[in-house]
Amino acid sequence: MDSFEINKIVAAILMVALLIIGIGKLSDIIFYVEKPKTPGYAVEVDNAVNTSTKSTSETTEDKIDISSLMALGDLTHGEKVFKKCAACHSIVKGGKNNIGPALYNVVGRKVGAVNDYKYSKALSAYEKEWTFEELNGYLIKPAKWIKGTKMAFAGLRKEKDRASVILYLNQNSDNPLPLP
Repeated sequence: MDSFEINKIVAAILMVALLIIGIGKLSDIIFYVEKPKTPGYAVEVDNAVNTSTKSTSETTEDKIDISSLMALGDLTHGEKVFKKCAACHSIVKGGKNNIGPALYNVVGRKVGAVNDYKYSKALSAYEKEWTFEELNGYLIKPAKWIKGTKMAFAGLRKEKDRASVILYLNQNSDNPLPLP
């Protein structure tokens, strides 16, 4: 290939580049768009609620209808999902505490009430019972629901998983609570 052929190829590449730049500049002139003084959109919010003043349990309880959530649950699915929990907790009657406390009879029991288990200070000081709502909030993300808990479980994001596990926990009790 001689130098004349190379010059033609380089010239063609430069012409295409100049053509693209020229078309871009020409389209900016033809399709001129005036930019707004302040970028973005104004969002109007009616009756804004400051959620930082509410506790985590109050805001989650307001959002979740526990009876419709529990309707999503399935005992066999709960038993399957509970296998994640079984690494640290036992669910059998008279079962011993493992890394976590035994969970037989947990639904309706006071939080931090197993006598021979050493709870974190946060769980020991938490003055509530394990209701369906409390368990649901706790199972979403334990460390966020009760700040200072030593339970390092990431949580169950799917509503069906949480509802199924709560049904399974309720079933594994001497006196299962009636469903809401």
